[in-house]
Amino acid sequence: MAERQTPDLTSLPMRAALARGLTTRRSVMTGALGIGATMALAACGSAGTKATSSGGASPTAKAAKDMSDTEKLVNWSNWPEYIDVAESGGGHPSLEEFTKKFGIKVNYTEDYNDNDEFYAKVRPLLAAGQDTGRDTWCSTDWMVARLIRQGYVQPFDLANIPNHGNVDSSLLNVEFDPGRKFSLPWQSGFAGIAYNPKATGGKKIETVDQLLTDPSLKGKVTLLTEMRDTVGLVMMAMGKDIAKFTDADFMSAIDEIKKAKEAGQIKGFTGNEYTKPLASGDTAACIAWTGDVVQLQADNPSLGYVLPETGCTLWSDNFVIPALAKHKKNAEILINYYYEPAVMAQVVDYVNYISPVQNTKEILTKSDPSVADNQLIFPSEATLSRAHVFRGLSEAEEAKYNQAFQSVVTG
Repeated sequence: MAERQTPDLTSLPMRAALARGLTTRRSVMTGALGIGATMALAACGSAGTKATSSGGASPTAKAAKDMSDTEKLVNWSNWPEYIDVAESGGGHPSLEEFTKKFGIKVNYTEDYNDNDEFYAKVRPLLAAGQDTGRDTWCSTDWMVARLIRQGYVQPFDLANIPNHGNVDSSLLNVEFDPGRKFSLPWQSGFAGIAYNPKATGGKKIETVDQLLTDPSLKGKVTLLTEMRDTVGLVMMAMGKDIAKFTDADFMSAIDEIKKAKEAGQIKGFTGNEYTKPLASGDTAACIAWTGDVVQLQADNPSLGYVLPETGCTLWSDNFVIPALAKHKKNAEILINYYYEPAVMAQVVDYVNYISPVQNTKEILTKSDPSVADNQLIFPSEATLSRAHVFRGLSEAEEAKYNQAFQSVVTG
């Protein structure tokens, strides 16, 4: 492969006059990306499958009596500010429009900061056969695979989701959920490197090696609590293929992270909460998700973001309906609503992640060209060529690798 320059993503077009607060979380997906992009995104969709699929049929999730017809509400948990936000008042226009259109109130809770943290909250209830109090939430691919395997999520009634046909075709037959019976993609994206030039003395931070060893960054670096993103970037920086790595490759990356932590280089591991310290300069540089940084750049264009030359990770988050959800049909009506291209375009225009809904880019090309032209929102094939998917893990590998990673995070 020809050597190429690390792309400078700090001067990409931003939404003009974006007078709103920070919005957050992850993405990168659309039917208008071209053949190479479609192949890469299909790989993204299949990433979590082998990760947790160990053969055999998925257990059947328990269903509760559906109260949708008598209780016009739906309880949705999502990552912090992973939805459109009003420029004044702090409401969510698409949710308000949904309620007006269908008469269904949405209790929208931003309590999903990390996959494992959220799983730890809901698993005891699911394992005990109890309602989680939620009708839908958005989990990353590999977590969806686990939830399906354990029988903790219910299959959709696709009669309630006719807009299922608007899903990009590359995402319909992911390995962990062929035909998308249990999950539908919400957003997806990259993990790369973000930095605040005021805190780095104007220095560009473009490599994982800088994050882990640059003395000028000591005590001012954060990595992600998402094991696949953090360890994935470190392995790629070590020249490893994250689609084919070995135990030795993984543990070597863990050793590098541990060494950096013990040296005082790393001040912590975060979910979405890295955004405010990065914006203020308390964090000089970090591993970060694309949409978060695009949104931060709207208020502070000087913030830098780089997809390392050695590679970045690619992932997606997905709607699921948990076992014993009390308003399953209402959740399906909600999901269907967001698969209308105009509605998803409204969300993408604010969250700056790319939707899995066909024709979203065409709408934004007319209504907000700066978003449609942004490589972090609608990436070219060249940008996508830098993205890689963390290989699937067996149950035993997942347990072993998580234990090794958590020993560094909490040690």
